[in-house]
Amino acid sequence: MTLTPAQALITIALLVLGTVTTRALPFLFFPPNKDTPAFVLYLGRVLPYAVMGLLVVFCLKGVSVTVAPHGFPELLAILVILGLHLWKSNVLLSIGAGTVFYMLLVQYVFV
Repeated sequence: MTLTPAQALITIALLVLGTVTTRALPFLFFPPNKDTPAFVLYLGRVLPYAVMGLLVVFCLKGVSVTVAPHGFPELLAILVILGLHLWKSNVLLSIGAGTVFYMLLVQYVFV
């Protein structure tokens, strides 16, 4: 599907509007001179962990322990991620190295 120039311009304008709106809303709802509600602070503390847990469950939902390679690449990658994170406490390093390790396993070891 090819967009006409007018459709492309409207699409870009709507994307810009959506981005600016989502960037401005926190400043409108929570101005600097007012205290942030306790519920919002609570969400800021618990949501990152909940999202990470959800991502882990989502990524592992298709792993079958009854079919080769029986989830070993995933388990090894999780152990590498946990070990690196406990050692270095660097999320980017842990996830990046774990991803590279997993890809090497599934491409070259568990073929």
